[in-house]
Amino acid sequence: MQEPREPLFTNASADAMPSAERSWERRTLEALAFATLEEQKAARRWKVGLRLVWLLLIGVIAWQMFSYNSPAMSPSMPHTAMVAIKGEIGSEGDGSAENVMASMRSALEDSGSQALVLLINSPGGSPVQAGLINDEIRRLKALHKKPIYVVVEESCASAAYYIAAAADKIFVDKASIVGSIGVLMDGFGFTGLMDKLGVERRLMTAGANKGFLDPFSPQTEAQRKHAQAMLDQIHSQFIQVVRQGRGERLKETPEMFSGLFWSGQQAVDMGLADALGSLDGVARDVVKAPEVIDYSRHENVAERLAKRFGAAVGEGAVHALRMGSALR
Repeated sequence: MQEPREPLFTNASADAMPSAERSWERRTLEALAFATLEEQKAARRWKVGLRLVWLLLIGVIAWQMFSYNSPAMSPSMPHTAMVAIKGEIGSEGDGSAENVMASMRSALEDSGSQALVLLINSPGGSPVQAGLINDEIRRLKALHKKPIYVVVEESCASAAYYIAAAADKIFVDKASIVGSIGVLMDGFGFTGLMDKLGVERRLMTAGANKGFLDPFSPQTEAQRKHAQAMLDQIHSQFIQVVRQGRGERLKETPEMFSGLFWSGQQAVDMGLADALGSLDGVARDVVKAPEVIDYSRHENVAERLAKRFGAAVGEGAVHALRMGSALR
């Protein structure tokens, strides 16, 4: 007589369940191990990459330091130092206060420089940057006891004239554009157009006047008066700087501080400039040192690359720190 057998599926299920659990645990452990290895590899790659970037950055900065224009003559030889101020005066670029002031200091600290000539060709720009340069000119004149002259090429207007007013003398070409002693704040208003188009402006602010320069919002009379008072104050500062710098040479007229500009010859007649002259002529006949050396600092390719690499390194460092925190 045959003994009864248990159903086959009962034994198969009992044997299969532990095996399935072991397989799942093994796969999970393998996945965790691979993920940990990948994170460690990524962290090592970031560390190596950061080191390479830092080495490259150091090399770029070294290149930048040696790429500045250096005087071709011995510093002990008498010469006329020149610093160019060209283009818009702003917080960045060759016309920034940082670059111009550093150039002026280098020029006047050179024992061979007999005087400094600021070669200006600028329509103006930031009153803040111009004010910083103006203050530095007066400080350097008192410190080094060397004359500082301005030679104007095509234009010396607005913030550029703010700078020139601090010089000992201003030389212009007869056709130069000089003046524009005024301050402006410009913008656009689109509220009427939006009404015609049926567009609703949804602007949320904390502070009743936070959005008063928004071109899509109406401007109140109180806001207009506030802006005008600020412009009038800056204009008054500008006028005071011109009067202080030019002194009794200035032949004031009602239009002088109205924002108008004049030719070089007219500027000489009004006392805004002293005489007609060029860079070579001033160096030869006024400074009595015909050799001219350019001390202007120019932002070169290396400096721009250094700034970009600096930003990239900062971003990479933050990423690496995050990776490191995740691994810990």
